[in-house]
Amino acid sequence: MWRFALWEGGRFALGLFGAALLAAGISALSVAGGQGGGRAFLSAMAGRLLAFLRLDFGTGAGGQDVLHELVARSPTTLALVLLGAVIAFLFGVPLGLLLSGGPLRRAAAPLIQIVAAAPVFCAGLALALIAQRLFHRPAGGATALLLAALTVGLAGAAAVQLALRRAAAEIQYAPFRLGLRQLGLPAPEIDRVYVAPLVFAGAFRGLGDVMLALLSATLVAEGIFKCPGLADLFLTSVALRDWNAAALVLFAFAGAALLADFAGRLGAQTIAAR
Repeated sequence: MWRFALWEGGRFALGLFGAALLAAGISALSVAGGQGGGRAFLSAMAGRLLAFLRLDFGTGAGGQDVLHELVARSPTTLALVLLGAVIAFLFGVPLGLLLSGGPLRRAAAPLIQIVAAAPVFCAGLALALIAQRLFHRPAGGATALLLAALTVGLAGAAAVQLALRRAAAEIQYAPFRLGLRQLGLPAPEIDRVYVAPLVFAGAFRGLGDVMLALLSATLVAEGIFKCPGLADLFLTSVALRDWNAAALVLFAFAGAALLADFAGRLGAQTIAAR
């Protein structure tokens, strides 16, 4: 277990370093400004990377400290991601288990593919329309935050059920199931004692994909419902070519996804080991 944890810790650190390189490259655009060619850009990128190590993330287009701006915008995004995660697991886990096998899975497969292929902004626009037409509530204030969280949660639920269905499909025809049946164990006991932990372990490995789905949906939801969070800061920064702010937000999002993937892999290994 310790060897596995060290290996995954190394992967996490390498991924975080890659995200820092990408962020430094984006931030260097504000220093080099496209002037001086590749050598000037690489020099600026190295300077920004060293500045990151000193927790100096530079200033934004308006002269404000981008780290302070990120901290100020974080509560809205954290609320959306946390509420979205709760909604995702409340709906995604039962749906994933329900559709993991049997005739229901085969019958629902076309509908699942259509829903999964629909862009997340369709869900956001549909929720905004429902709020306005049925409940006569404008998509603003607390209503906007709730609708944005529902949008994020729906995207997360799709990722959660997909991770569970994939894990169940991988274990469905595992040789040990036939061996246990030949030993006389009933199928419900095999599924409860041996299969279920492995399915949840496999689903845990997809925790990074779930976090990516939540963060991607947050980008869309904050734009649709005008929530002043990190995703809104990122989109505004890109539009204004405020590369320091855009780089920091991108690094924060990448770090969150990498951390979720690291935690998910450790959790999966812990469950499987038992």
